[in-house]
Amino acid sequence: MAEKVAGELHVANDVLADIVGYAALECYGVVGMTAPNAADGIAKLLPASRLRRGIVVTPEDEGIKVELYVVIEYGTNISTVSQNLTDQVRFALDEYARVPITDVQIHVQDIRVR
Repeated sequence: MAEKVAGELHVANDVLADIVGYAALECYGVVGMTAPNAADGIAKLLPASRLRRGIVVTPEDEGIKVELYVVIEYGTNISTVSQNLTDQVRFALDEYARVPITDVQIHVQDIRVR
């Protein structure tokens, strides 16, 4: 049985964004992440090393709010992929960081052929 240790643990938002980014890339139907401020409606895929730029983590009183800006694979059901992505992100944050989540919002920026 694990012992409880006195004190508090603070996880940086960048670490949470990394966890979310890698969870998102494992989700079927997600091609990649894109920056929230897509200029002229053109969504540019971010390389794996810069995933956190496509994720906004906002601390709130009850937990954290996560917004993901994603590119979805052409031919997949956007609603299903979004729901699976939400579930995957919630699971990853709960399993690895043990942080309460108030909201997960998915912003589909583009659809592409993989």
